[in-house]
Amino acid sequence: MNFNNLDQLYRSVIMDHYKNPRNKGLIEDGTLTVDMNNPTCGDRIRLTLNVEDDIVEDVKFEGEGCSISMASASMMTEAITGQKVEKALNMGDEFSKMMLGEDYDITDDMGDIEALAGVNQFPARIKCATLTWKALEKGVKEPGDE
Repeated sequence: MNFNNLDQLYRSVIMDHYKNPRNKGLIEDGTLTVDMNNPTCGDRIRLTLNVEDDIVEDVKFEGEGCSISMASASMMTEAITGQKVEKALNMGDEFSKMMLGEDYDITDDMGDIEALAGVNQFPARIKCATLTWKALEKGVKEPGDE
């Protein structure tokens, strides 16, 4: 597959997650709720999680933003559902490395996340892509401060 076809495939995956978001909504009585926004472009996200016995049992999001931020949120919720919290945070670390153009290790259990790899060519959009991952990190590492 040549670069143009791969780029088009990635664009279609991103648009599918944007137009048909997975896990959109809120978890009533979730164990964690985190609100974050990206003031430079106006993206905002509310992430709700149910974490039991250190496993992300359920995760949902609501928000408004560009196709990159909303697709990333959809992809992230699919990737971390059923994972141990530590593994979900490690996924976020690998995603951040990918966004920064560093060596990264995206595994099959991270789903469609690698479709966002090209975002690192647009520095202004990196914050869009990482918003939900930063919300996860904030909620898990600072649970009383969200």
